[in-house]
Amino acid sequence: MENGKTVEFLKGFLIGGMVGAVVAILYAPKSGKETREDLTKKTDEWIGKAKDEYEVTLEKTRKAYEAAIQQLKELETVAKKKLEEVEEKVEELGTKGKETVEESKTRLKKALDAGVEAFKEEKGGKKKKS
Repeated sequence: MENGKTVEFLKGFLIGGMVGAVVAILYAPKSGKETREDLTKKTDEWIGKAKDEYEVTLEKTRKAYEAAIQQLKELETVAKKKLEEVEEKVEELGTKGKETVEESKTRLKKALDAGVEAFKEEKGGKKKKS
């Protein structure tokens, strides 16, 4: 049960029980003093039960809170590890990207140099024919 539903259930249970006990005591054929004593006893019983239920609910809530904190810590550890892996990949890709750009620049420069050289040879060859 969710914590809010549990609290509402306990409230209803306790109030219903108290009302039932009071009605039962009031309709019992006893003297006023005996009725008051019975009411006091029943009230004390219900208060004791309410305290017990409160303690149980409080303990369950504490355990759920601790479990949630533990899960968050585990998730934090996993997230940090994944972040480190992503950082390594980004660094690796950056390095590969730089290498690829350098290789492309080198090939382009060679191609341009070869084109210029071919142009010079072609131009030089045409002058000699004239």
